[in-house]
Amino acid sequence: MIGRAIAIWFALAAVAVLNGSARNAWIAPAAGEHAAHVIGTAILCALIFLIALASIRWLAPGSVRRGFLVGAFWLCLTVAFEFLAGHYLFGNPWDRLLADYDLTRGRVWSLVLVVTLLSPVLAAAIRGTGRR
Repeated sequence: MIGRAIAIWFALAAVAVLNGSARNAWIAPAAGEHAAHVIGTAILCALIFLIALASIRWLAPGSVRRGFLVGAFWLCLTVAFEFLAGHYLFGNPWDRLLADYDLTRGRVWSLVLVVTLLSPVLAAAIRGTGRR
């Protein structure tokens, strides 16, 4: 199951990068940076859940506990990618990366992390694959 979870996470990461590129290229110029952040976050949350829903039978977590473990694994990979690739590969300063977690400034990126954590469990419940 771990290999499948990693493969799905790579798909999630690719979708996230494409979503960010689309947000910067098309949404931000039309709607402004803050609105683009919110819209892009909502789109990414939906895409994460849809990918989990589409792949959950292949992933076959088998139990709610294992579904949470997959979600926690994806969450850890996502945070590591966000900070390590965000800083070292994409050149973003640490304070900019941390700013996306500031809810008091309207930054809703934390929703992506919640959706990433819960999507395997919710998808398994919907598809009927996490009942054992």
